[in-house]
Amino acid sequence: MKNLTTILFIFILLSCAKNDDYEYVFNTSDDNPIGEINDSIISILSLGDSYTIGQSVCETCRFPEQLKDSLIISVDSQDFDLKVIAQTGWTTTNLVNAINSENIDSNYDLVTLLIGVNNQYQHKEFSLYESEFPQLVQMAINAVNGDKDKLIVISIPDYAYTPFGQQDFYFDTISAEIDQYNAYAENYCNSQDITYVYITDITRLGIEQPELVASDGLHPSELAYSKFVQRILPHALEKID
Repeated sequence: MKNLTTILFIFILLSCAKNDDYEYVFNTSDDNPIGEINDSIISILSLGDSYTIGQSVCETCRFPEQLKDSLIISVDSQDFDLKVIAQTGWTTTNLVNAINSENIDSNYDLVTLLIGVNNQYQHKEFSLYESEFPQLVQMAINAVNGDKDKLIVISIPDYAYTPFGQQDFYFDTISAEIDQYNAYAENYCNSQDITYVYITDITRLGIEQPELVASDGLHPSELAYSKFVQRILPHALEKID
């Protein structure tokens, strides 16, 4: 009987030891290995407007989601998290206000920024973009803990080459103004040694290749966004390496 009691005691002791290990693994305290696992999750922040939110395409069709999926395949990992701060119709002012109200973290591993088309479309003074674009760049850099090498700025698509844009008598002016916005953003990024990815030429194929335009006749399609990602992905891989 005494031997049986001893065996039961040892069994219970070992069972408790296993439970203690289990609790330790899933404890989220800073000095716990699980904290290291959580820290290994690669977090992406995408800032913008309708081109970022993916107006008129499915949620997984928009370019930030396609970029995340491409990264998962490229690095053979599921440990990715994506946050999108974007809305259709947002100008630089709207995005500045949204970021301020979100009080976003500063520990993202990668940030994308695509903004400005609604400044042009709503006929805002160009000086507003000149003032707020650098502010947004700095906000984006703050989100990656001050590391500008983790930021990708993307050029503004050209909606003049869509059925919607072709209805505008001044569609040539649309393209010229978007070129102005993109030139400013590119020059600013170059001066600050920030990665700038040009995708506007893809959208300028929208009339001859209608499959690049979404069903609303205005925004990029899933296919167009996949072409964006083909250009963005190599830079993103370098930044999360």
